[in-house]
Amino acid sequence: MTKRDLVVKIAQQTGLTQCDIKNVVEGVLDGITDALAAGDKVELRNFGIFKVKSRRSRVGRNPRTGSVVPIESKKVSIFKPGKVMKKKVEGD
Repeated sequence: MTKRDLVVKIAQQTGLTQCDIKNVVEGVLDGITDALAAGDKVELRNFGIFKVKSRRSRVGRNPRTGSVVPIESKKVSIFKPGKVMKKKVEGD
């Protein structure tokens, strides 16, 4: 499902215009992105938790040559699904 598909689905369910729904969806996603960039955790009950995790630097290997390649530390965003989402995805 794309952002466009989501906007169309919500517009059909609510009767609001797709333009209004698009602005709301983009606002929510921008809010989540801004919070993560600031190092905050975003918790949406029954949906899941978005947070930033730091990965330490390590040594990797080039699979073609076998040479050692240093991998720098970095921050990555992670998502942990909530209980309700887990149950729906599992089909319970």
